[in-house]
Amino acid sequence: MSAQTIETIAEEAGQWRRHLHQNPELLFDLPVTSAFVADKLKSFGCDEVVTGIATSGVVAVVKGKLGAGRTIGLRADMDALPIAEQTNLAHTSKTPGKMHACGHDGHTAMLLGAARHLASTRDFAGTAVLIFQPAEEGGAGGRVMLEEGLLERFGIEEVFGMHNEPGLPVGSFAIRPGPMLAAADRFVVTLNGKGSHAASPHESRDPVLISAHLVTALQSIASRNVDPFDPVVLSVTYISGGNALALNVIPEQAVIGGTIRTIDPKTRKAVEQRFRDIVANTARLFEAQAEIDWRPGYPVTVNDPEMTKAAVAVAADVVGEDKVNDNCQCTMGAEDFSYMLEKRPGAIIWLGNGDSAGLHNPAYDFNDDAIVHGVRYWTSLVSGRLALPAE
Repeated sequence: MSAQTIETIAEEAGQWRRHLHQNPELLFDLPVTSAFVADKLKSFGCDEVVTGIATSGVVAVVKGKLGAGRTIGLRADMDALPIAEQTNLAHTSKTPGKMHACGHDGHTAMLLGAARHLASTRDFAGTAVLIFQPAEEGGAGGRVMLEEGLLERFGIEEVFGMHNEPGLPVGSFAIRPGPMLAAADRFVVTLNGKGSHAASPHESRDPVLISAHLVTALQSIASRNVDPFDPVVLSVTYISGGNALALNVIPEQAVIGGTIRTIDPKTRKAVEQRFRDIVANTARLFEAQAEIDWRPGYPVTVNDPEMTKAAVAVAADVVGEDKVNDNCQCTMGAEDFSYMLEKRPGAIIWLGNGDSAGLHNPAYDFNDDAIVHGVRYWTSLVSGRLALPAE
């Protein structure tokens, strides 16, 4: 297939992307998105299109000219976020309070574009499995697909992912071997004290005061309990206590919540234990009680070194060596593609989205100029990993 045809596919994929952007859906509840994806895949002539995996996941199988060979998986996520869009674009979300603020509309469109190319050319030996995953945004849809037998059912031996990256120039890629994204755990701490009139604070066990001490004390985990070269990010993102209509009342209860992000599995366990100790002892110091709701999240996303080399080589062929960073910084964001990389060798790569708003921002929009590079990456990855024998 010629470069001009790839350009044509990318232009059409941009239309698909904008359609998906206008119709965002959340987590596993993706009836419109899944149906759109499945219909496109069937129209492309994929050998098999399976729906309903992890409720709304879609998987397509495309066999090469030579059926004998390895099987690799390419994964894109489909779900949006519960964010009110603030872009004023012509293709803005039609659903109030929901938007594609992470670029999953672009990820889906690029893999659809690759599916169209692969199904029409089949210039490879083996099988390409195209994975359209629900519920990446907090629902662990990737893990659910694995639990339902994704890898075994389709015989996937390697698996690859791609995610757009705001700030990285369009037409460039970034990747690193080893840890690429952090593990992300969540917590909610309920502080139970004793309420009183604000004029008689000595009669209280003030949970608001305790929460203030606790927020400060928790920051000592990263600054005083962990090696400075071992990344840890603890963010308290939620505080609730009292009533704005009763400012003369010290409440009986306050709640804080947030996330803890780590790279090293041993550090992850140590940080959790230190967190629990600080919470318990801070509450005890003020003669209150604390309840911890610890919510384990996605594990560290780890790129296989050999698969990373393969991804770098493909990206360099697509955009040139000077536009591929093969040792980028690890980010403290998290990805449920990590579950797939725990089971099979593979790698996830960043695709430049240019000077856009950041991910999970109400002003964000996927850059359609990046689509052609994403489609070329996917198709070149398949032809490279599943190369036909030399004639």
